[in-house]
Amino acid sequence: MVSKLDLYKIFWVVGKNESFSKAAKELFLTQPAVSQAIHQLENELETRLFNRTPKGVTLTDEGSHLFEYVQSALNLLETGEEKIAAFKHLTTGELKVGVSDTISRYFLLPYLEVFHNAYPGVKFKIVNGTTDETIAMLKNGKVDMAICNFPIKDTALELRPFIHVHDIFVYGEKFRKILSGTVSLQKLVKLPLIFLESKANSRRFVEAFMLSKGVKTVPEFELGSHDLLLEFAKINLGVACVTREFSKDYLEKGLVYEVRLEEPIPQRNIGACFLKNVPLTPAANKFVEIIEKRQGDFN
Repeated sequence: MVSKLDLYKIFWVVGKNESFSKAAKELFLTQPAVSQAIHQLENELETRLFNRTPKGVTLTDEGSHLFEYVQSALNLLETGEEKIAAFKHLTTGELKVGVSDTISRYFLLPYLEVFHNAYPGVKFKIVNGTTDETIAMLKNGKVDMAICNFPIKDTALELRPFIHVHDIFVYGEKFRKILSGTVSLQKLVKLPLIFLESKANSRRFVEAFMLSKGVKTVPEFELGSHDLLLEFAKINLGVACVTREFSKDYLEKGLVYEVRLEEPIPQRNIGACFLKNVPLTPAANKFVEIIEKRQGDFN
């Protein structure tokens, strides 16, 4: 069955060539098939579109008006197809990623640089938020993917872990005598503790672990930035819960020191979240591929 779009394409080619036979040759159809298509379109529109003459066909006034609209529509469709091809080959488009400030700075930046150098035509839209906030943005269609702190329990999401990270406690010079040697969780919580804000997924993970050991935490300070955690610990305002992999500079320079816990906190992951039933955009798919292939270069 010939679709309405096919009828208009045949109409346009006949009008352009002013000939059924030439149109049939261009369309790889028989001349009777072309004639039948035009006859069908004229019947549906209840309008004669062509004047038939022994030398060929010419458009009627009605046909001429329709021809202009069909030509514009076909041009728009062609432009749309070209755009789709450009998105597919990553010569244009947009990559929308939901991610926290900390993961952006300490994990994602080098991969963003590699992707941008390889596909400069693709624009970035980086939206910052906590794990819960970025997942909400993902579900609302505001981002293509979210880079989050795991663990995450959500059956609507596909999870792709990238790296292992370790939550630790760090302290400044003032606490060196108190925290020398191995420290129990019970001793640790008697000190002023510094945590990320309560909605942070990494904090919930640490608190759940400590609670499983019968230890409840009551932070002295709750901050919105991993960098502030390190700074507060450095100036001896308390013992801060941070991510070891994101604190290397402070630890290596001796600005803060790591607490040696009797029971280390289990490692967790940072990775990407996608909606299970929504295919990744070409840009998002390529970005994930770059992260997975280049992890050894930056970690």
